[in-house]
This record gives sequence, structure tokens and C-alpha cells, in this order.
Amino acid sequence: MDAAVKTLRKFKDHDARVRLNAYRSRAELIRTRDLKDWSDGQLRAESSRLQAAAGSGASLDELLVDAYALVGEAAKRTIGLRPYEVQIMAAIALHEGFLIEQHTGEGKTLSAVMPAYLNALTGESVHVLTFNDYLAKRDAEWMGPVYRFLGLTAGSVQAGMSLTDKKEAYAQDITYVTAKEAGFDYLRDTIALNEADTVHRPFRYVIVDEADSLLLDEARVPLVVTGESENRADDIVRFAEAARLLDDAENCDFDEFRRNVYLNDAGSAKAEALLGCGSLYDSANSDLLTALNCALHAELLLKKDVDYIVRGDGIELIEAHTGRVAENRYLPDGLQAALAAKEGLRQQAGGKILGTITLQHFISLYPKICGMTATAHVSALEFEDIYCLQIVRIPPNRPNVRIDRPHRMYTHSEAKFKAVVQEISSVHRTGRPILIGTPSVEASDRLARALSDAGVPCRVLNAKNDREEAAVIAKAGEIGAVTVSTNMAGRGVDIRLGGGSPEQAEAAARLGGLYVVGTHVNESMRIDDQLRGRAGRQGDPGASMFFVSLEDELMVRFGLHKAVRAPRQDAPLEDPALLRHIEHVQRAIVGQHFEIHRELNAYSDMVEDQRRLLYGKRLRILRGEEPMSPAERRVRLFYIDEFWAEHLLYVSYLREGIHLEGLVNRSPIDEFHQEITRAYDQIPDKIERETAGMLAKLDGSNDPAKWEEFGLKSPASTRTYIIDDQFVQNKRSSWTGTTVFAYWLRKFFNPVIKVIKR
Repeated sequence: MDAAVKTLRKFKDHDARVRLNAYRSRAELIRTRDLKDWSDGQLRAESSRLQAAAGSGASLDELLVDAYALVGEAAKRTIGLRPYEVQIMAAIALHEGFLIEQHTGEGKTLSAVMPAYLNALTGESVHVLTFNDYLAKRDAEWMGPVYRFLGLTAGSVQAGMSLTDKKEAYAQDITYVTAKEAGFDYLRDTIALNEADTVHRPFRYVIVDEADSLLLDEARVPLVVTGESENRADDIVRFAEAARLLDDAENCDFDEFRRNVYLNDAGSAKAEALLGCGSLYDSANSDLLTALNCALHAELLLKKDVDYIVRGDGIELIEAHTGRVAENRYLPDGLQAALAAKEGLRQQAGGKILGTITLQHFISLYPKICGMTATAHVSALEFEDIYCLQIVRIPPNRPNVRIDRPHRMYTHSEAKFKAVVQEISSVHRTGRPILIGTPSVEASDRLARALSDAGVPCRVLNAKNDREEAAVIAKAGEIGAVTVSTNMAGRGVDIRLGGGSPEQAEAAARLGGLYVVGTHVNESMRIDDQLRGRAGRQGDPGASMFFVSLEDELMVRFGLHKAVRAPRQDAPLEDPALLRHIEHVQRAIVGQHFEIHRELNAYSDMVEDQRRLLYGKRLRILRGEEPMSPAERRVRLFYIDEFWAEHLLYVSYLREGIHLEGLVNRSPIDEFHQEITRAYDQIPDKIERETAGMLAKLDGSNDPAKWEEFGLKSPASTRTYIIDDQFVQNKRSSWTGTTVFAYWLRKFFNPVIKVIKR
């Protein structure tokens, strides 16, 4: 097996070298295409010629050399940047539909302009999906002059824009927008009752920035659009109080990694006494049991300043991979309410889900996909399996001279913490700028206090003070700067030595450049590499080192704390095998996530197939491609939306307990597919029946006022948000024999199901 893997790797390495050599040859040809003596008018005329050729069906591959040479000269004249050879190589790979791995500071933004311009020549839409609104606006404004100089338009979409402004932004030749906002806009389009209320053009070509984050880490995240909030009278506070009174040691059981919690027999008895409800597992108490489980999860497993922060009168979730506040993200509705009750806050009620799509499925709507990131090769298998994307590793413009030192290992967390403070204090005395990565808001605040006590002034960057991010990062490369951050500083952050001062930059370089200190290792090596990548920008000197203890969460979860038989000591461990163990654990986690991703896809793919079939019919009706009266068009659109929302409710209900099918020797996935297929097959008859009834009531009237009178209208308001699916994933294993019985009772006797399946 090892020999086969080595042989395969050899072939892949050979192919990569051949491809890079071909790119280098074309890049040299492009760079030697000297246009500096051309007038602005001549350059614009050449751009018009290329547009006409593309519009007439000329192959974009044939136009690439001329187009890229033109962009290079336009960039030099408008924004003072001339693409390096490696940037042109990256741009060729992007046009060919590859995922490029390009080091931090190598200019991915400019690399993307060339393929964006080339593919926009056809007049079809080009989207550059960014990590956040700030980057979408910045990149569109920064690169906009290049496009405009060549006769094309560019714009950005921002959350909260009006319908008119969004429509205008998407009408541009090149649109910069976050993946989430583009997805939300698509969902809003899918429930529009008039074509004039839609904003997207047909999808064509997309460049995904920070592709590993958006295509893998965020891929399963469901985007949701709901109607008006429903007023509910759930007594959430009562369940929160009951959860607080249950002892986690005596009344609760946890899974191996303490990711799931459920009541044991003693806990069930105590909860029943506290709530005065009789048996929790009586079919009449199924909703009560669900609410109590949510309260337990919020009380015992969700940690303030680690998983979320409280700001103002609201809960803000923290995105584990980035350390940032996860804007517009909520836990599944019952769990979000339980968390608010835990913190003594009011919970906004959720409305009926009108549409949902995962980021993975949304991005797959583009016929041509490519992407770019600084860290991709670790997850090459996932990219290829899920998106058919192959990776091209672009060499740096200047050699990377950063020194990545081996991890420093300690037997216990306190020894590690003291060593981190000592290391930072020692290096700080030299004046060398230091960036420290921490796992949570809580950990960053604790380290900042310890450094202050040690006489080391520092700036803190975490989800609590994210509004100060730009100011903190601007100073992070200055002489004497010490910056303590969560993973916020690990992605999309460009730390310049000297903070922009050439004199300080030279001084910082003489000191060894930016020193990156990791105080833990992440589940994914990609995240560690992102932190390391803040140092060594564009050939700058730099160094990184990670401090790890056997008591760190990752080490405990995978049993390394038991496997290493070392006496408790303050000195670092010297066993080099430990480093191999950590790498093995991280690779194993990548594999686990891959399998989880594939399993979840097996559930969501069929629902997405159903959505696309129904939406295809809906779109033809919306555009007037089946001939029908305005009244019939409005009625059919309304009932398509109504019954799809009902179907989504049923799908959500099934997903809550479908894994229990495996406990009775059935395939959960097969059962799920059979159930939703039966439910989906009933939708056309329902639409026909209700449409006929409503048209009879309308008596052929095409008066919009009468439509409104009968309730045939869009929701007065909609709300978009993201469901954090971690809870849904984790609770798959948290079932006991009693909950199995409760599940079967609920499956066959719950009247809600009877209504939905009527």
C-alpha cells in the first residue's frame, strides 16, 4: 500500500511540475507583451476587440494571453501594481478551474482580477466570493479602476442593501460579495412572487477566496430564510432552572469527548420531580423532553467566552475556526432559546422556514468554480471528492525564509502557561514584534492579564473587541508590539513589519521579523498553518513555535495524556515521537470531518435535488414560460412556496430522529430517502388541489387587491440567518433505550406528522 501511495504521489508531483512549467512559459509570454507605449485609447480599443470576440463565441483560452497582458498594463496605470510572474501563473490556473494555494502576502486579490476580467468578456456574471463584507467592499473599490479603465463595471454587495442597490450591484460585470450574502439573496429570489423582485443574474463563473474556509469549514452550514416571527409561549426559563439544579456527575451522562449530554435514570427521575410532569418519555411529553435536552446542552456544554459571548442584550456565537463573532448565526431554534434563558436574556421567536440551502449546494450552482487560499493541500482529498477541484500550489514570488520551530511539549497546562509567559517576556525585551494565538476569548484575556503582571504591555484582539481589529493589526508588526489574539488573526490578516514604516521594518527584520507563538494546536493543520502564515510575508524573516500540554483539550480527547508515561514536570518534554502523535491526531480529525461531511451530504443532497426540481418549475412560472393568467401564476407560486415550506418542516422533523433507525437494523439514510421521497411525491397533487380551489374563489380575478384579500402575498418581512449545525451533528450519538421508545411513540402517534403527511 505504501509503495502504491508513493507511486501515485510521484505521478502527481510530476504532473504538478509539468503544469507549473507550462504556466510559467505562458506567464513569461504575457509579461513580454509590452504595451507601455500604447495610449489609453489603444488599450480600451483592444479591450473592446476582446469583448466583441468573446461575444462572437471565440474561446476564452485563445484570448487569455492578450487579456492578461492588457490587465497587467491597466493595473500598472490605474493602481500602480504590475502582476508578478507567479500572480499571472495563479491567474491562469484560476481560469482553468483549479484551486490555487498561494502564500500569504503574495497578492491573491490582483491574481483574481485577470480571470475575472477574462470571463466577464462574455457578458455573463462573474462573482468573487469573499470572507466578509469589508473585504468585498475593499477589493471592489481597490480593483474597480482596473476594470473601469478597460470598459467593464465592478461593484460590491453589502448586507442590508436595498433591493434596488443589490440589483444594480449584481448587474455589474464583476461583483464582489460574501458567499453568505449571495446565498441569502438567492434564497430571497426563490420566494419572490414577481420577477422584478429578484436580484441575481444567471450564475456563470465564481472565484472563491479563502476557499478552504468557505468550501470546507462552512460548507455544511445551512442558510435559512424565514417568514414573520411566530409568537410562542414556551416556558423556556423553567427548563433552564431545572437544568441548573441537575448535577452533571450524578444526573447526567456524557459521550467520550463530552460533546453530548443526556439524562441517566437518576437524572430523569429528578427532572420529572422538578417539572412535575410525570414520565419524560411519555409521548405527550416529547416536546418537553426536547426542551429539557436543549437546556441541558446550553447549561453544561456551551461555555461563555469560549462558544459565545454576551454583548448588549444578545447572544453572539463565536466561530471556532476564526475566533470571530459569527454574524447572523444562530443555534437550532430550541437550543438558541435555551442559551438565552441560561443568560437571562429574551429570545426572539423564530418564524416558518421558507427556504434553506447549504453553502456547498449554493456554490455548486455555478457552472464554473475556482478558488484560492493559503492552505489547501492538507484537505486535497475533500476538495477533489466534493467539488472535483484539484489543487495547484503556486511558488512564492520570494522564497519563504520563516523558521517554523518544533512544538514545545509540557506535561500539564500550568507549566505550558508559565513557559509561554516567560518566552514572550524574554523575546519582548529585544523589541521583536510578537503575535500570540489563543484558543478562545477567555484564554486570550487570561494571557493578557498574566503578561501585564509580568510587565509586558500587549494589545488584545478577540470577539469582544472585534471593532478595533483594523487598528490592532495595523500596529502588530511594530517594534515592541505584543498582540494576543484568538484565531481572528489567523486568516485574511496581513501584518506588515514595522506597521508601514520602512525604518521600523528594517529594524524588525534585523531582530528576526514577526515571531508567532501558538498556545495550542487546532484540530486542523490548516488553521495552524494560517497562524504561522502571518509571519514571513513576501520573503520577510519570521519564526513560529507552538506550545502544547498533555492537558490540552485535543490531547485529552484522543488519549495522548494517558499514552505518555512522563512524570509531572515544569521542563519541556523531549520525546520527538510526541510531535508525530500530534500530526497523526490532526490527520485523523481531517479524516473524521471528511466522513461526517460525506454522511451529511447523503442526507442533504436529495433534499437539494428536490428543491432544484421544484424551483425549476417555479422559475418557469415566474418568468411566464408556461402560458397562464396572472391570477393562476400568483396562486401557483404561492402554493409551491407553501408546500415546500411544509416539506422542509417535515424534513427537519425526520432528521431529529432518523439515526435511531440504525438501532432497529435499518439504514437511516435509506429510510430518510424513502420518507422524503414519499412526502415530495405528494406535493404536486397538493398544489393542484389548492390551486383549483383558490382560483374558484377568485373567479378569474386578476386584481392584486383581491389576491391580497385572500392572503396570496409575500411575507411582510423575512429574516435570514445561519443555523450552526454542530449541535445537530453531535447529538447523533446521544440516545438511550428510553429515548428510542419515545422516538417510536412520537413517530407513529404525533398528530403533527399526520397533518403534514395528509
